[in-house]
Amino acid sequence: MTIPKPQVVFVTGGSRGVGRGIARAFGEAGATVYVGGRTTTEGTAPSRMPGTIHDTARLVTESGGTGIPLRLDVSDDSQVEAALARIDAEQGRLDVLVNSAWGGYERFTDGSEFNPGPFWHQPLSLWDSMHRTGLRAHYVASSFAAPLLIEAGTGLIVTLSSFAGQVFVPPVPYGVAHAAIDRLAADMAVDLEQHGITSVSLYPGLVLTEGVLANIEHFEHETNRETPLFVGRAVVALAADPHVLRLTGLPLVAAEVARAYGVKDEHGHQPYSNRPAISGEPTPAFPDPFAPPA
Repeated sequence: MTIPKPQVVFVTGGSRGVGRGIARAFGEAGATVYVGGRTTTEGTAPSRMPGTIHDTARLVTESGGTGIPLRLDVSDDSQVEAALARIDAEQGRLDVLVNSAWGGYERFTDGSEFNPGPFWHQPLSLWDSMHRTGLRAHYVASSFAAPLLIEAGTGLIVTLSSFAGQVFVPPVPYGVAHAAIDRLAADMAVDLEQHGITSVSLYPGLVLTEGVLANIEHFEHETNRETPLFVGRAVVALAADPHVLRLTGLPLVAAEVARAYGVKDEHGHQPYSNRPAISGEPTPAFPDPFAPPA
């Protein structure tokens, strides 16, 4: 998938996981990608998972783009503001913001005891991790990015979410955060549409991130798996669509987006939508990506 012009992209949560896959996919498309994240030294991530912003930036460049590591703690508003100011100073524009940062998963890999019980047995810090490092950070990054996107004249904000925003997926803070993320993307779309800026939330399926691979024994029955790069290529397809504004405000399923645009993963596979299995709804017809707006 090619983008119509070299784009400037900012990906939060880019040290590993889906964020890394999205950054790498934009590298394939020749974009300049600012890789935001906290991890600069291998082995220092709170999750104990591998990956750094420098590794991701290198992959972006090796894929054909320009990767720029950007040390960033998204829970610190001043750092987010400084990151967007740096992008503005160095590039003079921003075309795509991908909100991929997330918190709360550390407990699966950091050696702490995992408690799968009801919400009153969960640590209160879980709410703060998912809502401050996730939901609030997405709002803050979008707020500082919006003026740059508007100045560029067209643009795209993709905020990572999941079906947990529509159906119950424990723990409680997880579903509440994702329902709010969907609403955030939809409500931002209302303000941004008059400026030609698209805002969507995106639902990946079961993605083979470092965290999932570390716990793969719990997912052996799941055969419909996605790679981080597959999700990234779906996002690039949206960014390459000159009529993407017709989708603004919608929660989109990455596999449905990929099928509409003919996107496959690095192995030539095209995972299917998990919508029927999770929500019980049939997979809807995706709007024709090649049709001009009505």
